Amino acid sequence: MSVAVLAAASSTSTSAWDQPGTLGFLVVFGMGVILYFVFRSMSRHLRKVNEAAQAEAEAAEKADGTITLADGSVTTAPSGNGVSPGH
Repeated sequence: MSVAVLAAASSTSTSAWDQPGTLGFLVVFGMGVILYFVFRSMSRHLRKVNEAAQAEAEAAEKADGTITLADGSVTTAPSGNGVSPGH
């Protein structure tokens, strides 16, 4: 009988921290704030990687005279002297 009385007494706490709704909200809100900063940092790093990859691709294109188009196809850049490479 005393176990039932203790269980009933512990469930009638009036503290806001004892309720799962308040604690659950704070945990989810905290995770949201943390994820905001994580995604913002990830976006910044991915932008740097993308710019570096584009610069590297442009340097490679200049070195071997090919151009990669937006659809992924590769073409030969004109040599600029009016003479085709096979002649």
